[in-house]
Amino acid sequence: MRAFWLTLSIQVALCYCQYIYGPDPAWNIRSTNDLKSKEFWFHDAQRTLYEKISTLPNQYLAKNIIFFLGDGMSVPTVTAARIYDGQSKGIVGERNRLEFEQFNYVGLSKTYCVDKQVSDSAATASAYLSGIKANYMTIGVSADVKFNDCGAAKLPKNHLSSIAAWAMRGRKSAGLVTTTRVTHASPAGVYAHTSNRDFESDFDVKDLGHDPNNCPDIAQQLLNEVGQGLKVVLGGGTKKFLPNTEKDLYGNVGERLDGRNLINEWQQSKSGNARVVFNRTDLLSINPYNTDYLLGLFNASHMSYNLDHSIDSPTLEEMTETAIKILSGNPAGYFLFVEGGRIDHAHHETKAKKAMDETVQFSNAVKKARQLTNPWETLIVVTADHGHTMTINGYPDINNVITGLNSELSDVDKLPYATLSYANGPQMNLFYKSENSTVKRVDLRTLNIGDKDARYPHAVPYSEETHGGGDVAVYANGPWSHLFSGVYEQNAIPHLMGFASCIGPGITYCDLRPKKAYNP
Repeated sequence: MRAFWLTLSIQVALCYCQYIYGPDPAWNIRSTNDLKSKEFWFHDAQRTLYEKISTLPNQYLAKNIIFFLGDGMSVPTVTAARIYDGQSKGIVGERNRLEFEQFNYVGLSKTYCVDKQVSDSAATASAYLSGIKANYMTIGVSADVKFNDCGAAKLPKNHLSSIAAWAMRGRKSAGLVTTTRVTHASPAGVYAHTSNRDFESDFDVKDLGHDPNNCPDIAQQLLNEVGQGLKVVLGGGTKKFLPNTEKDLYGNVGERLDGRNLINEWQQSKSGNARVVFNRTDLLSINPYNTDYLLGLFNASHMSYNLDHSIDSPTLEEMTETAIKILSGNPAGYFLFVEGGRIDHAHHETKAKKAMDETVQFSNAVKKARQLTNPWETLIVVTADHGHTMTINGYPDINNVITGLNSELSDVDKLPYATLSYANGPQMNLFYKSENSTVKRVDLRTLNIGDKDARYPHAVPYSEETHGGGDVAVYANGPWSHLFSGVYEQNAIPHLMGFASCIGPGITYCDLRPKKAYNP
């Protein structure tokens, strides 16, 4: 009863706060003049205080888990994308919030792997999906497996079990959605075991100097064990599943050497209504409530960037919606992995505007998931696998266009510089020139900074921009989301999710809650 009155008093206080101070102004500040009032900042802080004290822990069972992975979505990426999104809406970008930034609980994840200070998307996938840290470039295997050690990777004792497998053992459904190839490093962590993330097809295995008979490729593992049990698989990568004698719907030739058409094999292996789709039109035309299995492959390789969007290619939001509707048919619940994979690719190319836009698309998918689910029974976790070297630098004026040039000049060479820049990256010659044996910066006003395909400045020449080793944020909403506060190892994430949903090999909520007394 005491808890009831405490909750009621807090809710009354929150209502009073909203009555006195008005609704949350984060979305409607259209002029920087509004920020000059001291009353604005006082009321804004009080509103935040009341929101915090009115939030009580949700300790219900997480029937469903949706795990959103923004590949390469560093904290500076989130900040810049927030501003980019707000400015595109015509409001002061700094006051904007992405969908997952509205979650009540935030923590930090340490992303290093067993053998590298700065990790890749393969080893991190093992950590955040299987709960065990592993070696660089390996997926779904323990640190006893070194890079390219196919023999060790085939040993069952070295295999790691993903949270998707935990969910299926708990009679839940599982699925994955990505904007990359479904055989790429992050989604492969859901179902595959390999000593080299690049072994996506048997062609890749042979091309890298190994025997496909000794090194099972990732694509064929989608038809085995955990992969075979996935109800929904949506992304790109038809060429990894088709033989080099066949073409997909759009005329792209497959690359498999074994002659197998894994797409046909996938469909033939299913009982019930199993659908295969290759475009947005077909995806949106299916009835998710009578579809038992769905495989959607929407490009020969990765799906296109949103800013290069093909009219018949689904958005991450649309794929997420379809997946949730299909998986919701299981009364026991589900686990869904959703990756915004092209954030990472844009950063590698130092195309900052595309990275920002892909992050906004990712946020839109999170929003759709929240609209379709009940926060009392669905745990939503949003995080990144690793960071990137992009920074927000200088002292730009408030609401300065985040993807453009800084509002001030360098105090050394008196030339403009971009607000967003990288520590390293390709095509150094775009930004530096030699004059009279002296290296000078190129005047960025002569370049297309701000264009969707513009490369952004960087310091160290590299074939492609590298990952960053900083901690990444973890945002959580729903049952037991308060567990995700603090600073912890990345491999703790699936253990926290498993606890909330009563799945997996570790301790769970169901182990702790009081058992009902036997009453004959």
